Amino acid sequence: MRDLEQQGSQSNLICARVRATMFTVGCAGFAVPATRYFKEYLFVEIQETYLAVPGQGTVRRWAREAPPGFEFALLAPRECALEGFKLTPVVQSALEGLAGVRDQLNATTAVFTAAAEFTSTRTNKSNLREFLKAIQPAYKRIVFEVPGWKAEEADTLAEELGCLAARDPLLQGLSKRPEAYYRLPGPAGRKSRYEDPAIDELAAIADGGRDQKAHYIFANVDMFSDAKRFRKAVGE
Repeated sequence: MRDLEQQGSQSNLICARVRATMFTVGCAGFAVPATRYFKEYLFVEIQETYLAVPGQGTVRRWAREAPPGFEFALLAPRECALEGFKLTPVVQSALEGLAGVRDQLNATTAVFTAAAEFTSTRTNKSNLREFLKAIQPAYKRIVFEVPGWKAEEADTLAEELGCLAARDPLLQGLSKRPEAYYRLPGPAGRKSRYEDPAIDELAAIADGGRDQKAHYIFANVDMFSDAKRFRKAVGE
């Protein structure tokens, strides 16, 4: 009987570990020196690529210091949103610069963000659809964030294209898709932090999606510590 109980406990532990591996937790940028960050996380969403191509020395250092299995995501250049998600010469040039960083870091994910003013009009939907179709071959995973759209509306387009639509699970709940990308900008904006009740609420929400391959990316000022507290809360 004791052996059976021990086997059952070991089985539960294995199951818990399997469920935990479905969660990827990281930050939007290096909130601490990269060497320290690499000791805590296996995923980062590089923010420098939003404004310009990072220096070659910086990119080479990231690639050299990242541990095995580390995954880089790249925040796409702001020109993409400013040009209305059209492949203008300006956007094409910016994407070429992004591709250079992608190749050096073996980055698999590109994240495209829109302003709240980019609403779900027919024209905007059409432009974004054609833009993402054109970009897809360059990345294993394409994520787009459209805060001016309803979450399910964004998911519909994402499912159609085989992309992921980012959302804030505290405001919009879990996506119903088997893979999801959750961005956490802070409860009151980037300069705010998640207090313990909010972390507990987020963990409870996440627990409802244990069978989902989920990426939880913190993007607020205390993202490094908030992400660590979330990982502890979900037992990762």
